[in-house]
Amino acid sequence: MSVLMPLRVILFYLLLAASAGIWGFLMLIITPFIPSAKLRSTLIISWWSRMAIWLTKHLVGIRYEVIGRENIPDQPGVILANHQSTWETFFLQQVFQPQTQLIKKELLYVPFFGWAFALAKPIAIDRKNGRDSLKQLSLIGGKRLAEGFWILVFPEGTRMLPGTTIKFSRGGAALACANNAPVVPVAHNAGEFWPKVGWGKRPGTIKVMIGPALYPKGNDPRAIVEINKQTEAWINQALASQRGE
Repeated sequence: MSVLMPLRVILFYLLLAASAGIWGFLMLIITPFIPSAKLRSTLIISWWSRMAIWLTKHLVGIRYEVIGRENIPDQPGVILANHQSTWETFFLQQVFQPQTQLIKKELLYVPFFGWAFALAKPIAIDRKNGRDSLKQLSLIGGKRLAEGFWILVFPEGTRMLPGTTIKFSRGGAALACANNAPVVPVAHNAGEFWPKVGWGKRPGTIKVMIGPALYPKGNDPRAIVEINKQTEAWINQALASQRGE
């Protein structure tokens, strides 16, 4: 599978950056007058994410296939997904709405789009301070769940290379257990087409697999460990099946 010509990738990144800046500027003007937090989040993040996915498809030839949409419950919960690239941060915004994410706070400093992103009230954390990050996830995440938002968490903490056995932190599982919210596991192979390292892109079809919702059996440490292990095992198995193992 060959890497795309550099000019197409450069054009992709130029248009992606330009669209983020323009959209962020517009949102800074429009969304302060919108009282609904859900609508603000949809306008700021979800709509622009559609643009990003469109550019990815038409400029660099990365398409997608989704398996398991019927597994998404009506009740908003915690999405636990493996993390291989930037692509899934865009795409999962379209599948689970309204949604907020656990992000590193540095993203909010990006001119225009980052400033607009702050109006969507993501869960912005300082990854250098692990204990404080967990407190923020628990406190702010609980409020967002009560408001009807899905919470997207990448429990690996950083992007991992395809084929790497995942190991999850328990923050997302603890959030679900504390709020009696379902956990929806998501597995994908985006890193095969949008690599973690470098700017190169490979055309092809990303396979996104959505697993059956898992429901907490309490909020004690044992319940947290159990649901975390179940999610971790399902995603590892789904990734192995994608690789034909």
